[in-house]
Amino acid sequence: MSSTTEKTSRVSVEERLFSLVLALIATEIGLTKADILSTVQGYRQRYVPGGNNASLERQFERDKDDIRELGIPLEVVEPPDDPGSNHHLRYRIPKGLYDLPADVSFTADELMLLKLAATVWREGSLSAESRRAMTKLNALGIDASDPVLGYSPSLRVREASFEPLSKAMDRGQVVAFLYLKPGEAAPRRRQVEPRAVVLYDGRWHLFGTDRDAAANRTFLLSRIAGPVVAVPGATFVPPGEGQAQEAIGELDALWNANIASVSVQSGSDAAVRLSKRHSAGSVRLHELDTAVYLHYTDLNVLADELAGFGPEVLVRSPAALRSAVRSRLIAVRESHTDAPTIGLTEEGE
Repeated sequence: MSSTTEKTSRVSVEERLFSLVLALIATEIGLTKADILSTVQGYRQRYVPGGNNASLERQFERDKDDIRELGIPLEVVEPPDDPGSNHHLRYRIPKGLYDLPADVSFTADELMLLKLAATVWREGSLSAESRRAMTKLNALGIDASDPVLGYSPSLRVREASFEPLSKAMDRGQVVAFLYLKPGEAAPRRRQVEPRAVVLYDGRWHLFGTDRDAAANRTFLLSRIAGPVVAVPGATFVPPGEGQAQEAIGELDALWNANIASVSVQSGSDAAVRLSKRHSAGSVRLHELDTAVYLHYTDLNVLADELAGFGPEVLVRSPAALRSAVRSRLIAVRESHTDAPTIGLTEEGE
């Protein structure tokens, strides 16, 4: 592949994050930011030796947040001879955390299936470009020959709006999109300066400045209807480091402030699934029911989830969540029957 073709080839976000995780697992001593940007697939195509790589560095900062949101422990190692130096910080992922426990074993059939899955994953997900990047890492003194299949790829599927929003952030472009808020009959056009896209509580959020409201807002990417387009001639100063943390801080505050009280049937699917969520605790009401207290950031997203459990769940508070779940259950019933909307009382959720 020629250098021109290599620089213009498009690397997906998933492949870039995957290559970054592989590189950080493979190293024992860690990689500096310069090592990563100049070597790892997805960065090196745009890296300019000795030039301005500010947008690439911002991309790396967002990727670090994404890796941590995926639950992967990313370590930052300071050089002992130059503490506090950002230029010489090294990044690594401790490979030992992905080793199987000593008491875990597999049958012959299970091993055969695991080997088959590993082969499909290795050939299907680790492209020739990624393998070439791993080879280049050897030149940095990194032993990349150890198997890294102990790491399970758990990168989440992103909404279609993720890529254009990321590009707009790098280029300082104002974007426009249709956004459908719950309770509104039709989506409204928004003009936003995108400042961070973060994964929080399993969902992607856009943190940016809404130009019409002249204030910062957080948008759920799943509610963006249609394409994200750049507004001709509208630009802003690209965000620096810390925007993602600011967005997560606002979502943390919202999550901590919102608590729902829900009764679940003991032993039900709802009891098993909701008990695994981050919650404010649970109280056994009696033999048949347990009260679970759930933190949440978006009332309507939680209402969709709770309605899916049907009669296994009874929302006690807040009233707005209770009403939202009830309306969803009524809509489901009406879509399956011609019966009038009677009989589903407030206690029938």
